[in-house]
Amino acid sequence: MTAQQDIFNVGTFVGRVWNPSYAGPCLVVLRNGRLIDITSKTTPTMRDLLEREDAADYVTRADGRELASLDSLLLPSADGQNLQTMHLLAPVDLQAVKACGVTFARSMIERVIEERAAGDPDLAAKIREKVIAIVGNSLRNLKAGSAEAAKVKEALIEEGVWSQYLEVGIGPDAEVFSKAQVLSSVGHGADVGLHPISKWNNPEPEIVLVVNSSGMVKGATLGNDVNLRDVEGRSALLLGKAKDNNASCSIGPFIRLFDATYSIDDVRNAELRLKVEGEDGFVLDGRSSMKEISRDPLDLVSQTIGRHHQYPDGLVLFMGTLFAPTEDRETPGQGFTHKIGDIVTISNDELGALTNRVRLSTDCSPWVFGPSHLMRNLAARGLL
Repeated sequence: MTAQQDIFNVGTFVGRVWNPSYAGPCLVVLRNGRLIDITSKTTPTMRDLLEREDAADYVTRADGRELASLDSLLLPSADGQNLQTMHLLAPVDLQAVKACGVTFARSMIERVIEERAAGDPDLAAKIREKVIAIVGNSLRNLKAGSAEAAKVKEALIEEGVWSQYLEVGIGPDAEVFSKAQVLSSVGHGADVGLHPISKWNNPEPEIVLVVNSSGMVKGATLGNDVNLRDVEGRSALLLGKAKDNNASCSIGPFIRLFDATYSIDDVRNAELRLKVEGEDGFVLDGRSSMKEISRDPLDLVSQTIGRHHQYPDGLVLFMGTLFAPTEDRETPGQGFTHKIGDIVTISNDELGALTNRVRLSTDCSPWVFGPSHLMRNLAARGLL
């Protein structure tokens, strides 16, 4: 039994599987290493499941039939998105896919550098050295919106290193943006995509909160908020182009529902690991600790959903990352950037591991199954 399997033996895990027999998705729960189809008229979608007050209790007692072993769908596959084969999907469906940026004060520096370098990786090292000389270790445990954060902001401005990223990084209001379209996220084992115009980019390992329409956090999963550093660095107005492309958002492998074994406090204390393995033999190991986040996860949720903004089908919210890709891959001073064929694994002891292969967005399987297709598929199966 693998460590990944051991993780799934504790807690309540739900997900989505593409079932070629239905030419559509099934809602599944993990039980003893088996994936059980619990799709029904009362819970045809993950959205419907998460609207239930008793979601965790419901899935533990729900009737269903076995679809596949966990092993068979966690193993890497060359045709992971082939619609003729059963495979894991992103574990969310009708939820809006939102993300928070610059939530870790230390990683904020990398955003400032990207902007000051205007997307040119050759300038990054010199700018990084200057900024770190100004702030030193003052960013550790810095809380956004605090008096201490205001002092750091003032010091950076005085040294001529002002950036709009300072405002959202350590000011009172968080950055929240749309990461991907409904149903466009890919799951474990799929390819993730880089827009072909990007030459400086990186993975972003993140915890993703799963929130229902009333703003209640129902669980958590892992995500890769693929980042195009050069595109966003040229202009913050290119954020949409930098973030939302074919296969540029990966979520999974499963949602761990909040229950007696797992809660928001586990999210607050989560340690994430990142491994990038290149076909060229390059290996990068990184980490991101939620203990160092500058804003509490529930504060980020309340800034996203509430009386000011409703999400009738709920949402998922990327929490941001501490990971700063400063290790040089080839050219000194340019830091890390992806190469086609990289294998990216984001893992956490309580949520499992999310693995994807890097390709160009133009070479990844096109997104062809949207909300209208889902509704027609469920209706044809008598589930609506």
